[in-house]
Amino acid sequence: MSVLVFVENWDGRFKKLSFELVSYAAGLAEMLGSFATAVSIGKVDDSELSKLAVYGASKIISIEGDQYNVLDNQNYASAVADVAKENNAKVVVLSNNNLGKAIAPRIAVKLKAGLGAGVSRLPLSLEPFVVYKKVFSGNAFANITITSGIKVLTLAQNSFELIVKEMPVSIEKLTGKSAENKIFVKDTQKQTGKILLTDAEIVVSGGRGMKSPDNWGPLVELAGILGAATACSRPVSDEGWRGHDEHTGQTGKIIAPDLYFAIGISGATQHLAGVSGSKFIVAINTDKDAPIFEAAQYGIIGDALKILPKLVEAFREVKGK
Repeated sequence: MSVLVFVENWDGRFKKLSFELVSYAAGLAEMLGSFATAVSIGKVDDSELSKLAVYGASKIISIEGDQYNVLDNQNYASAVADVAKENNAKVVVLSNNNLGKAIAPRIAVKLKAGLGAGVSRLPLSLEPFVVYKKVFSGNAFANITITSGIKVLTLAQNSFELIVKEMPVSIEKLTGKSAENKIFVKDTQKQTGKILLTDAEIVVSGGRGMKSPDNWGPLVELAGILGAATACSRPVSDEGWRGHDEHTGQTGKIIAPDLYFAIGISGATQHLAGVSGSKFIVAINTDKDAPIFEAAQYGIIGDALKILPKLVEAFREVKGK
C-alpha cells in the first residue's frame, strides 16, 4: 500500500518542485506506515533519478517510450494510473501545476478515486481522510474529507518544505504501453533568451507605480542580475507597457516562485490571487496602507523609481556583476 508520486521532469532534469512533491509523499507515507514510490515519465538519467531518493523515495519507476516525446494528457494519465494499480497505491500525489491539473482528474476517474486539488498540508487526519487547502484566493481555508478507498491529491507549489530523508536507491525501468492517441507535432518553437514565468524561482514584477514604460530599465536590469523572470500587473499590460504574457493575477498567470518582488503594485485582490503561492514577497510602494503590504513578508515604503537603482547597485555588488 504505497504512496505514488508523479514527478515531472524538464528536458531530463528535475526541479525544486519535483523534490517538494517527493518530500510530501514521503511524509504522507510515514503517516500511513507505508513508503513512497516516485514515477517519472520520459528519458531521465539514473544519476538524476537517484536525486529523488534523497528526499524519501524508496522506489523509483522510470517509464520511457517514444509516445511520451509528445506531452499528451491521456497517455500520461494512463501511464501513472497503470503504475498506481500495479503498486497497489492508495494515494497518488501530483503537482497542482498545469500538467498536474490536466491529468489528475483523468487518473482519479481511472482509479475510481476521490480528488483533493491544491492541498497545502499533510492530511489533518487519516480516519477520516481530511485534507487542508486554501480557498477564496487564499483568504480562507477548507478542510475536505475524501471518503474513497483511493485518493488523488495535487499539492500547491511552495506549500511544503524540502525534507532530506535519504533512502536506498531502487530504480525500475519500464517501457510504456502503446499510445491511446497518436498526436503528430509538425513544429516546436520554444521561447529563448527569457525565463518563463511559470518556471521562474524569482520574479520581479512592476505595476502602475513605475509610472511609464520608459522607466522599466532598472526593473529588467534587476531581474537580469538575479536570474529572474519579469512580470507585471494587469493595468500595466492593458495599457500596453508590457506584454500580456507577463501579466500575473487571477486573470493572468498564476505563479508560485520562491521570491516575488512587487514593485509599484498596490495589491488588488485579483493580483494577489495569482501570486499568493509565493514563498516570500517583497513589496515596494509609496502607500503604507497598500494591500500588498498585508501579503508581503518584507516591505519598503517609498518611490520605486528611487529605490530600484539602489537595489540594482546593491545586488550587483553582492553578485559581483
